This record gives sequence, structure tokens and C-alpha cells, in this order.
Amino acid sequence: MSDELQQEYEMRFADNAPYRRAVWQILIRDFFSKWIARDAAILDLGCGWGEFINQVEAGQKFGMDLNPDSPGKLAPGVTFLAQDCSAPWSLPDETLDVVFTSNFFEHLPSKDSLRRTLEQAYRCLRPNGRLICLGPNIKHLPGRYWDFWDHYLPLTETSLSEGLRLAGFTIERELARFLPYSMSQGFAPPLFFLKAYLRCPLLWRFLGRQFLVIGRKRGR
Repeated sequence: MSDELQQEYEMRFADNAPYRRAVWQILIRDFFSKWIARDAAILDLGCGWGEFINQVEAGQKFGMDLNPDSPGKLAPGVTFLAQDCSAPWSLPDETLDVVFTSNFFEHLPSKDSLRRTLEQAYRCLRPNGRLICLGPNIKHLPGRYWDFWDHYLPLTETSLSEGLRLAGFTIERELARFLPYSMSQGFAPPLFFLKAYLRCPLLWRFLGRQFLVIGRKRGR
């Protein structure tokens, strides 16, 4: 399983790795940083090659994945957790301020696996902590979604929000259409277009194929 994951990453991402890093630098700076305090403890769930966690500014950084290549791709200062995300996380209760995940939940084998993952995120987040979820929306990708060998779990912003509520979260933001799809299939617009796109939500309604859902753990 880990060898297959390693091969999939190489096939999909090796050729455009520098572009992906540049894209994530913009996404973090121009969009996601508003939800992440500079001194936050943050976990990148399904961190892959670390495009997000290596570049986000935070006080304490963790990456979780089963890809054998992940540890060698993570920046110094990122603590790597090699484990199944649906098993108990090797972190104490209320350790994290943010759990971030991008294009990962669709790779889980079942809703039960996702449910257990959400429960672990809730346990490890501090009160008022956030779970930020980005992923392909099956409503807007009914065919292309299945072009990937390891896509198992079809989700929409509505179904994921319901799962988050069942795990105890309140929904802070729910967007059916956010980012286009997908860099792994050669979609590589100029970086200036991405900057303009993030400043123009009207475009999201026409080009967005990925949902954005942000859940918040209840405060005391």
C-alpha cells in the first residue's frame, strides 16, 4: 500500500512540483492565513510532500501521512506522524489549533474511516480550534472525479458538513465551489491568474470544482 502511494505521487506530482509549491505559497498568503494564527499548532492531514505545511507560518507544525517519501520532503521543524488517520492519533487531547487537509478525504476507503478521522481531529483540537477541509466536489466533477485510481469516497460540501456536525463541529464556512481542479492533470494556469482568482469570488461560481468547508470545535 505504501509503495503504491509512493508511485502515485511520483506519477502525478514530480513533474510540476515547483509549480505546486508556488501555488501553495499564494494560497497560504492570500487566503488561508486569515484562519491560522502565526503561533498556532497545526497539523497537515495527508501532508504528502509538504507543499502546505512547509510554507505556512505557525508556531508548531505536524504532518501526517503514510507515504514513505513524506519525511524526506518535509522542512526542518515539521514533526512527521506516520500513521493511519482513522486510528487514534499519537497526540494528546487539545494539542492543536488547526487541522488542515487538502484533497485527502476522497482517498479514505469509507465513511466510517472518515468519521473516525473527524473524531480524532475533534479530540486533538483545542476549544475553538478549526478543521479546514478542501477537496473535490462530486456534484461538480461527476466523471473526472473517478479518473484517479485511489479515489474512493465521493463527497460534497453538504455531506462533509453533515459529517462534521455529527462529530461535534459547528460550521464556520461552507463553499460548494472554491478552487478549480486539478494540478495533477496538467492544469497549471499562470500564477498571476491565481492571485486574481482569489480576489474575485464571482469567478469561483463558474470555475470552482472543489469545496471548502471549515468546522470549528465548540469553545468552553
